[in-house]
Amino acid sequence: MPMPHRTQMQLIKRRLVGKEGTQRTRELRAILAELPDYKNGPYADIRKWVNAEIEATRSRAKVVGRDSVNVARQGSAQIALVGPPNVGKSTLLQTLSDIQIRTGDFAFTTTRPVGAVTRIEGVPIQLVEIPGLIEGAAQGRGGAKALLGVLRGCDAMVLCHAGTRPLTELVVVRSELAEAGIHLPAVVAVTRADEADRLDLPAVREATGLAVVAVSVLDDDSLARFRTAVWELTGLIRVGLRQAGAEADSVMAFHPPVTVAEVADAIHHDLGRNCLGGRVWGTSAKFPGQKVGREHQLSDGDEVEVLS
Repeated sequence: MPMPHRTQMQLIKRRLVGKEGTQRTRELRAILAELPDYKNGPYADIRKWVNAEIEATRSRAKVVGRDSVNVARQGSAQIALVGPPNVGKSTLLQTLSDIQIRTGDFAFTTTRPVGAVTRIEGVPIQLVEIPGLIEGAAQGRGGAKALLGVLRGCDAMVLCHAGTRPLTELVVVRSELAEAGIHLPAVVAVTRADEADRLDLPAVREATGLAVVAVSVLDDDSLARFRTAVWELTGLIRVGLRQAGAEADSVMAFHPPVTVAEVADAIHHDLGRNCLGGRVWGTSAKFPGQKVGREHQLSDGDEVEVLS
């Protein structure tokens, strides 16, 4: 006669501690072979759980051990979308860009970091979806060693929390990131805001100590607020480029402080060397079109015509 199913489940979980990849799959298959082949009842549920774990382990195995996983930088900043599995990161990334991503109502749909560029305030910003992190990520569980390596290279992160899920999931991810020594500038995006019966944003703010923005991919206003939150994370300022005084036809982004000479150098090194100064329109100018020197510091939203 089989042992009580609760006891059996505890023993199974103990057998899986510290096992990942092929080793975990092998152990799960051995467990499955030992279980009674009941079609209904608690032991049938245990068999379903073991089978689901085998599939989840297969998905994670595609990431495990790939310490060289990398996302080539694009745009003016690289911002990571981080959170537990199945909180809408892929859907959000797809909505904000032209990329097509496999999505689904199950965990580990995304198994590798995915980057896509979106325009915010006229500036190209790269969003990078980090596959779902789970408890034990700081020790490398679920292939997290490689994923955390990608995250460390980002400029900031958006912690994604589904408004339909318990807040404890986000708290676990925050704890794993802290244990891994990752302390990037961050904001919390409460996703699937349209599906939640009630959004307790103050509770999320209190639990994380971070700014919080609610977002639904069906609500353009919430997406606009999300873009604003991401822009503030970058810490960048925008500088419009003019030619012969005409209206600015392009925008560049810089980390402040930035001078006219540095803008000229970013356009072309020769222009940077030959730059004599510029004409400036915006808050850093005393009047529109003010002529300034090379070392004049620009403000967010200024427009400049480089003089050489």
